[in-house]
Amino acid sequence: MSRARLFFSKYGLDVLIVIAAVESAISTARRDDPGHPTGPLLLFEVLAVSAIVLTLLARRRFPFGAPAVTWLWSAALSFVDGLLIVDKAGLFLAGMGAALLLGNLPGDRQARVGLAIVLGGAAIVIYNDPNHVRGDVIFTPVLFAIGWLVGYALRERTEQTKAAEERATRAEREREAAARVAVAEERGRIARELHDVVAHAVSVMVLQVGAVRHRMPETDTEDRETLTNVEQAGRTALAEMRRLLNAMRHDDDELELLPHPGLGNLDALVDDVRAAGLPVRLQISGEPVALPPGLDLSAYRILQEGLTNALKHARASQAEVEVQYTATELRLEVRDDGPGGPSTDAGVGHGLVGIRERVRIFGGGMSAGTSRAGGFVLRAQLPLDHGAR
Repeated sequence: MSRARLFFSKYGLDVLIVIAAVESAISTARRDDPGHPTGPLLLFEVLAVSAIVLTLLARRRFPFGAPAVTWLWSAALSFVDGLLIVDKAGLFLAGMGAALLLGNLPGDRQARVGLAIVLGGAAIVIYNDPNHVRGDVIFTPVLFAIGWLVGYALRERTEQTKAAEERATRAEREREAAARVAVAEERGRIARELHDVVAHAVSVMVLQVGAVRHRMPETDTEDRETLTNVEQAGRTALAEMRRLLNAMRHDDDELELLPHPGLGNLDALVDDVRAAGLPVRLQISGEPVALPPGLDLSAYRILQEGLTNALKHARASQAEVEVQYTATELRLEVRDDGPGGPSTDAGVGHGLVGIRERVRIFGGGMSAGTSRAGGFVLRAQLPLDHGAR
């Protein structure tokens, strides 16, 4: 059924055109009116009426030419035989379809020319009919003009639909581009923070190696030389890291002179949010462990971003923050009771993008969305390795 539906949705009109052509050809071949053609002339008329209808099969490639030729060819054949075009259902449907297609043309100029062709062609066909009455010369062209008007009205709707689709496609591309930029910027921010953490650790290592080297006796030349090489390699690495960090900073980035925050600063963060007007309840469960500086910083940033979203976007009256230490992971949760929070990255700046990138770096997981009880819930899980404990 699905294949048949797909086929008829794509070629259904073509099938109807072929059926109309066959009907017109049969009706022409079975004419029994006085003076009907016979022999070669009959064969010509059968082929001619079939060609008139089948011309519409080229409507996709020639949107103006195919329906226009249908009407022009009909008017021309009416001079050969005044009864050839009239009183055939297939030709009537072809003429009405051609009128609709001409009205549906995207250009106003071509559409108006098409209307003139429809009115003139219909008037000529009816005038050449020896059995016509005076009112038919007016009524029949008006009937096909109504078909043209239907096509014109559908064109307006089609153009509006197409414009809406183009706007939606453009907005989707812009949203994806903005998301890529946000990811790149947030990755740069995370990298700068982690570079600071790693640079501090390397500095401590270099200082400790230097202290050990100075305490060693002068006679232990081989070990002192080894420690000198280690110290020199550490200082070189620090210099390269500073150079890389400077390259990653933007011109308008301010140097961070204060230490990076961690979960030890969570109480101060909650107090700041409370002072901004959002009541927050903080709950810490499990046995707190010493976290690696990078993980500690990322956990703080995740909770900070969750509270910021609750404060700015969720229109919440209260929020809850839960930090749970387990044997294998650190679980973070920020919940609010607002009518709606940001369920996508669009319009949230670095919000969920930054959280997702931080969680991905440490091999964790996250979820964000509206809860069944209402409000917005952000959850993140960060694995704890044995070194963290």
